[in-house]
Amino acid sequence: MASEAFEEIVETFEFLEDWEDRYRHVIELGKAMEPLPEAFKVPATKVDGCASQVWLMADVEGEGREAIYHFKGDSDAMIVKGLIAVLRALYDGLNVVAVLDTDAGAEMARLGLDEHLSSQRSNGLRAMVERIRTQAAGIAEGV
Repeated sequence: MASEAFEEIVETFEFLEDWEDRYRHVIELGKAMEPLPEAFKVPATKVDGCASQVWLMADVEGEGREAIYHFKGDSDAMIVKGLIAVLRALYDGLNVVAVLDTDAGAEMARLGLDEHLSSQRSNGLRAMVERIRTQAAGIAEGV
């Protein structure tokens, strides 16, 4: 089940019929997101597999399987920063088990992003989702 914040994005996308308007909305979501401080833009937070520069940093409340997953992120590309904002709406505030149970591909397909992103952007989005899932799995296992 997707978060209320993600459902709001789905509803907005249903209202915005033109893909240019949807892209603009994704970019606006990214612009509204607080930038990641430069001190956190380091190799350990950098996501490999993205054409642009992408950093994701987990911020977790609690421990083990019930830990609540939050993350911060940033990118040097406006559309990618917007995609990070969409992923935050999808995952932020879930416990790590729910993060692992979330089918990001299916949820993103509800937005039609799977059909309208370039192959490079799609690969980058998959790399970001994989980083989030890897972080959540490590937290759930107490690593």
